[in-house]
Amino acid sequence: MKPQGMLERWRAAAVLALMGCAAAAHAAPPETPAAPPSANAVAAQPTPCAAAAWSRAPDSIGRLVLLGSAELPRLPGSHSAAFGGISGIDFDPDSGWWYLLSDDRSVHAPARYYPARITLGERGIGRITLEAPVALPLPPGEVPDPEALRVLPCRALLAWASEGDRTTGLQPAVRLITPEGRPAGDIGLPATLLFQPGRERGARHNRTLEGLAYSPAGDALWLAMEGPLYEDGPLPDLQRGALLRFTRLPLNGGAPAQLAYPVDAIPAAATGGASRADNGVSEILGFAADRLLVVERSGREVAAGQFVFDIRLYETWPGEATHVADLPSLAGADLRPMPKRLLLALSTLGLPHVDNIEAAAWGPRLADGRATLLLVSDDNFSPSQVNQFLLFAVEPQ
Repeated sequence: MKPQGMLERWRAAAVLALMGCAAAAHAAPPETPAAPPSANAVAAQPTPCAAAAWSRAPDSIGRLVLLGSAELPRLPGSHSAAFGGISGIDFDPDSGWWYLLSDDRSVHAPARYYPARITLGERGIGRITLEAPVALPLPPGEVPDPEALRVLPCRALLAWASEGDRTTGLQPAVRLITPEGRPAGDIGLPATLLFQPGRERGARHNRTLEGLAYSPAGDALWLAMEGPLYEDGPLPDLQRGALLRFTRLPLNGGAPAQLAYPVDAIPAAATGGASRADNGVSEILGFAADRLLVVERSGREVAAGQFVFDIRLYETWPGEATHVADLPSLAGADLRPMPKRLLLALSTLGLPHVDNIEAAAWGPRLADGRATLLLVSDDNFSPSQVNQFLLFAVEPQ
């Protein structure tokens, strides 16, 4: 099964440019960041491209050490007035800019992402400076469900993923834009990851593309589904997990690979409200040679509209996993899933609160050379949740 229309040009879209610059409050002001790259520098990959060094990803993960945490409130009249729902984040080491994607479906403001400067170090998280939000370029009337964002290695492009909407027929998508919000193409998806309207096959509503990760070499893009396809079995429950399709798309030609990732069962039962509980993959990050850091996120309702979150970080890799692209169903199939290794359960950190972690990125290296990992929560614009930032140092194996 081959992805169709790789980097194919898509329909005309509306663009909003960056509007003004203002700082959000935290510690001492950071150095002034460079301007975002020009919209003219869009497609060509520099030669040679040291993508592995550019990525800031660690060569291995032995231990994750918490360095600090921070919260960013919404302040009326500032760039953070509608900040929230953060489901994607990434860092561009060439410019020093961070990009944070909101999954707000144009309820609080137009679908958008935020350029930002975030000061990180061995003492934790310093100042978080948001620029004006940039509207995602969309066809007229389209309401996406943005869930993941990545800076394309060695190119002045961002890739962002939308879960689509099964109820309206809007398909999941991965799109390319310049840092200032100009459309630059689509990345074609395997048909198995799309909705099949009118029948319970294909992707489930709100359980589609949740994670994006580039390989450290910059030659492939990994796509992670939040939940199983209809034909691959039921959603996780308290007794059993599920098999999710992870897809590796080569960016320079070649056939994609699709593997089965075993997500955990729901770790604890809901105790209040409508008794809602789930578990799924909320983000992935690439490192080493085809290794992935996987964020598994479980939420359980403890009172009406209030949730407790259980976040676990795993390492996974292809290993001897079965290629499943040609399997019509994973349910009951004779297959070998991707192996995985628990790196950290955030419940063991002793934090007073762990929110709904949906975004993850490798940050700049520390002075001692260690890689950094930044996790950010999606607060769902709920008064009972926060925009939480967690910074870790990565100690190698």
